[in-house]
Amino acid sequence: MIEPRALGSGIAVLLTLSLALARPVEAGDSPRVDYDRAVRPILSDTCFTCHGPDPARRKADLRLDTREGFLGAEVGKGVVVPGKPDESELAARIDSNDPDEVMPPPDSGKKLTAAQRATLRAWIEQGADWKGHWAYRTPERPPIPDGSEPNPIDRFLRASQSRIGLEPAPEADRVTLIRRLSFDLRGLPPSAEEAAAFVADARPDFVEKWVDRFMASPQFGERMAMHWLDLVRYSDTNGYHSDNHRDVHLYRDYVIDAFNENLPFDRFTMEQIAGDLLPDADDRTRIASGYNRLLLTTEEGGGQAKEYLAKYAADRVRNVGTVWLGGTFGCAECHDHKYDPYTTRDFYAFGAFFADLQETAVGKQVPTPMPGPEAKREIAVLDARIAELKQTLETSTPALETAREAWERGISTRPKGHAWRPIVPVSAVSKQGATLRIESDGTVLARGSSPERDSHVIEWKTDQAINGLRIDVAPDPELPNRGPGRADNGNFVLTSTLVEANGRSVPLVRATATHEQASWPAAGAIDDRPATGWAILPKTGEANHLVIELGEPIAAGGTIRLTLRFQHGTKHTLGRWRAAATSDSRPLEVDGAGGPPPAIAAILSVEPDKRSEIQRTELAKYHRSVAPELEPTRRALADATTRRKSLIDSAPTMLISISAAPRMMRVLPRGNWLDESGEVVEPAVPSFLARGDKPSGRLTRLDLARWLTSPEHPLVARVTVNRLWKIAFGQGLVATLDDFGSQGTMPAHPELLDRLAVDFRESGWDVKTTLRRMFISKSYRASSVPTESQKRLDPGNIHLSRQNRYRLDAEMIRDAALEVSGLLVDRIGGASAKPYQPAGYWAMMNFPKREWQADKGDGLYRRGLYTYWCRTFLHPSLLAFDASTREECRVERARSNTPLQALVLLNDPSYVEAARAFGERIVRQGGGDSETRLAFAFRTALSRDPRTREVEVLRKLLVAHRLEYEKDRAAASDLISVGERPAPSDLDPAELASWTSVARVILNLHETISRN
Repeated sequence: MIEPRALGSGIAVLLTLSLALARPVEAGDSPRVDYDRAVRPILSDTCFTCHGPDPARRKADLRLDTREGFLGAEVGKGVVVPGKPDESELAARIDSNDPDEVMPPPDSGKKLTAAQRATLRAWIEQGADWKGHWAYRTPERPPIPDGSEPNPIDRFLRASQSRIGLEPAPEADRVTLIRRLSFDLRGLPPSAEEAAAFVADARPDFVEKWVDRFMASPQFGERMAMHWLDLVRYSDTNGYHSDNHRDVHLYRDYVIDAFNENLPFDRFTMEQIAGDLLPDADDRTRIASGYNRLLLTTEEGGGQAKEYLAKYAADRVRNVGTVWLGGTFGCAECHDHKYDPYTTRDFYAFGAFFADLQETAVGKQVPTPMPGPEAKREIAVLDARIAELKQTLETSTPALETAREAWERGISTRPKGHAWRPIVPVSAVSKQGATLRIESDGTVLARGSSPERDSHVIEWKTDQAINGLRIDVAPDPELPNRGPGRADNGNFVLTSTLVEANGRSVPLVRATATHEQASWPAAGAIDDRPATGWAILPKTGEANHLVIELGEPIAAGGTIRLTLRFQHGTKHTLGRWRAAATSDSRPLEVDGAGGPPPAIAAILSVEPDKRSEIQRTELAKYHRSVAPELEPTRRALADATTRRKSLIDSAPTMLISISAAPRMMRVLPRGNWLDESGEVVEPAVPSFLARGDKPSGRLTRLDLARWLTSPEHPLVARVTVNRLWKIAFGQGLVATLDDFGSQGTMPAHPELLDRLAVDFRESGWDVKTTLRRMFISKSYRASSVPTESQKRLDPGNIHLSRQNRYRLDAEMIRDAALEVSGLLVDRIGGASAKPYQPAGYWAMMNFPKREWQADKGDGLYRRGLYTYWCRTFLHPSLLAFDASTREECRVERARSNTPLQALVLLNDPSYVEAARAFGERIVRQGGGDSETRLAFAFRTALSRDPRTREVEVLRKLLVAHRLEYEKDRAAASDLISVGERPAPSDLDPAELASWTSVARVILNLHETISRN
């Protein structure tokens, strides 16, 4: 059997056969010339460059891709006169011997063969029937050919096979069939017990029953997710520059669940493209909307925001264009498409659908916490409790008013300290990405990004002379452990302080504080040394303040800048603080920690009957924040807030779609993001695919999703069914899975494709039902062993008179080894896993430097689907077997056969450890002699008994290795010690190493890693 991709892309074979089916005919010959199969491929290859969709390249204002171009606005006035080739300019030009007249012209490098010219003349003579490109016509359900087979798929294929004299292959033997079904529907080999049960199953509908069983297994969703994640370029890293980590694994889990639940494909489409815009949007649909965030992004410091926003928009157009439209839409980014009706305006108008997405153009994308169901229930309870406690703290009562008056009298009798006046900042900024907000009470509150190191800068105008500064650090329920720092324990380290007046640095001579952490004194805050600083542990969650004495006074007037530097390097920055100043000339001493902040002290200095309503409200609010009577309430609020924050912080996060006011989108001439001369566009679908009236108002991503799965859409059902067909048969009915356009291949069986597409759409976009039709067909169940006649008449197996055989995908090869060995962990979903990887493989990963840390325990034995997907340095075992790096949409993986693959199977620790675990299974479960053990090994790995010759070869190998390892027990110990799984202490090392060698051979067989 010749694999489809062994013949290049397969396009040449399909084209040759298609032309053979619609053979050139002379005038009067009876067979009809089919435009799609015979005429359009010729025109697309030789004529569309100069006479196609692109007006910039079009010559003589002539189009040969439209009906009007051929026939003219008035029939008989164009370059083709139906039924009359001798009166048709097209026929005259292709037959001309004049180099100035002949088409295509000699300098084009194109030349029509005699057969092609005859085909075009015959088509004209037969009436020049023109229907437009097949893929852009809404599919209609064709009649089923006559036949005895109950499955329409078999009837369509039998009709095609009979036309060229092909006999269908017999049904595959049951062992081959159970393995085929298991790999295609679960991505795993069947167990020995399943294989035996399948072989012995006497039910007439046994195949249907097993298909249903495998589709009902949770592994079905994992298998289907493999192909979908390639399409949407899913990865755990962002791709560009330093290829940093990002949290998106919840999207992968959503895809698995969606296939397992058989979510209708139209809903599946809608949730991904516009899950955040749905009327019934919830966490699930918002996670699904993370599809829009899976593209490559950059954190490179020198990146230009406009450039990358243009890249992101283009990426989304390409991906939707490939995944749902099966087209080369990306070709229209810089110019109108040369071969299909996509225009540059279409490209940018399509990109405008996604202009509402909130994202960081250059920098780290901000994920959204996604607590699980239990955490969400607890958060809801905490939210209600927090609201109740806040209401208590915000409500004044007669008892609290009486207590406030007593408190105020006590404050007024305290010795007066320095006259601190609160500073009202003009601005407050973070140098490293945090968001600083000036609160109504004068505090500066840090939110958002929590950088490792930072500088907080405030500026203010002064109307008094200043001798000293005071920094109050305040607790806040939003901060870890109530703050005032942003470290996990609520602490901070202020490593240096800079004061500038009118642009000139002011010396600082002394610093004192209400509390100093051991070895972290206040003096460290002004010595300008990053290794020292002021911290307050264990007094976190409490108010403290720092007093700084200036070496020289600052005169009244002008601008003052205060810079607080946090260089400890562990996110020990401040979360909430305020500044105050004094003009008192007395030596500065730190005030008692129990004193009110400057803003409250200023209110207290006003006679009670002269205070404004705002002052009275602020004073009462402050009193409630310190009143002993409310301390239990404050502590309860702090505990509830801390617990809530802990639940949010520990929840998995996900990049989701969040809609905002859309950015302006314009056509970029030649794709140049610097050129702002292009037309401004609003969201629109490609004009040639538009059907019906355009909805009023600006279209949204939700409109786009609805349009994609509308009943009249010509592409989506066909494209999707074609990919499902590939899962069942190894190749699409349209060989070019990513190109249904003019340069793609004609469907090998167009009526069958349309029948499946219409059935898929009218079934309610039911994926499992559509796959089931394929898997229960006789064509699917056929043997993959070709006859000489099949190889001669149909070398590429276009007519599917037999099944296809090919190497398994990268993930399946590893999964099969783990499953056979008994190591596979079958947990569904969860964070990505990191199996063994060669040391130093990530040595070139910078900003920051990274080193692969292999998991411990279960993470080493999870399915390949869950392997951490790093675009720049894809796991080498996956890469060796042609897994996609997922930098772009991949509709079909290459299948190579290289020596490197054999080396991976023999030396990758995952496979060596799997062979050892398999060897242990053979010894413990396979019986007492080598023959029964080998039989057990074959039934476990290959679902069949070994042949006599296989037993002879493996017994010789076993004996030879047993002798070798008995002589060199250190080598035996080394072999069975590979991997984290402990070597068994109750088995002889030489015996286990010998069976490990046998297991390695079995796991490396072509049959083990092939789907037949």
